[in-house]
Amino acid sequence: MKLKLHILPEKFAICYFDKKAPIPDWAKEISFCSITRTNDELSIVCPQDKVPGGALCEKNWRAFKVEGPLGFSLTGIVSSLSKPLADAKISIFYISTYETDYLFVEEENLKKAKEILKKFCEIKE
Repeated sequence: MKLKLHILPEKFAICYFDKKAPIPDWAKEISFCSITRTNDELSIVCPQDKVPGGALCEKNWRAFKVEGPLGFSLTGIVSSLSKPLADAKISIFYISTYETDYLFVEEENLKKAKEILKKFCEIKE
């Protein structure tokens, strides 16, 4: 199966908060926002222009959306995307949702990642 990827236009931030921090109001009404709470932390991934000053975050990440929906029985999606990027020394951040996946690379690696992934994926911008 040839994966179809769509490059989202926004730059994203990956934010860190203390595990007991409340979800900030600014994160509740964003069209793309991934909020994850674990026993160790609260992480929020969203467009970086929505993050207020002072938040601890890594900025300038770009996202490839894996066109879905993807079934839970599909295997190897993450490895098929991450392995060639790891071989090229490109760090990734990955989010899976119920229907699809999002692969994030730093803005400075977007062009190289696109060249690598287009060898076996269809990419739309």
